[in-house]
Amino acid sequence: MGAPRRPGHEDGGGGSGAAARARDFVQLPVPIIQQLYHWDCGLACSRMVLRYLGQLDDSEFERALQELQLTRSIWTIDLAYLMHHFGVRHRFCTQTLGVDKGYKNQSFYRKHFDTEETRVNQLFAQAKACKVLVEKCTVSVKDIQAHLAQGHVAIVLVNSGVLHCDLCSSPVKYCCFTPSGHRCFCRTPDYQGHFIVLRGYNRATGCIFYNNPAYADRMCSTSISNFEEARTSYGTDEDILFVYLDS
Repeated sequence: MGAPRRPGHEDGGGGSGAAARARDFVQLPVPIIQQLYHWDCGLACSRMVLRYLGQLDDSEFERALQELQLTRSIWTIDLAYLMHHFGVRHRFCTQTLGVDKGYKNQSFYRKHFDTEETRVNQLFAQAKACKVLVEKCTVSVKDIQAHLAQGHVAIVLVNSGVLHCDLCSSPVKYCCFTPSGHRCFCRTPDYQGHFIVLRGYNRATGCIFYNNPAYADRMCSTSISNFEEARTSYGTDEDILFVYLDS
């Protein structure tokens, strides 16, 4: 038997031409799971990734949240620990190994900053001992595309006030799903952190495909330039959690 096909690749029967086409267009079958509250986009993204890997068990997921003490303040390092908990091969790339003190005056971080700073810094400090792979490094779009081309996925922290989906209707695309009583992540001048799952790209049109946990019924798409602006906005630390299919 030959090697299994990577999901989402369109090949034409083998050969270098087919491989090139596969690298030019990738659309992985990552399931869409909607967030339930205004704060749990990162957990919804983690559920999508685990289901894509065939490892999502809802009761075990809830137990993991309790064990890792994940509540209403979810940082990218928390998601890295969550992947490790499920034995998922991962690589967390960031510009800051810990909490950037400059975020203290950002409205998005202000409410929980003092209580979270110590906790998050401890997670970074213990990461190596806990076998959670964290690196301070810069990631390019080519790096991301090469990762996706292998059938792998990634969770990315973006500024939702900047991210623009070319497929969504204008009144809703800047907002996270919020049940009654919770404020919306509407477009504001301030940073609004939000997690998304990358699932592919199209080189010909210069776009990135992703799942936005604000929605339950669609794949989103944006230009590479808009994606880069959203993921490199001040407040994101350019956080990206690479997750590997062969976990």
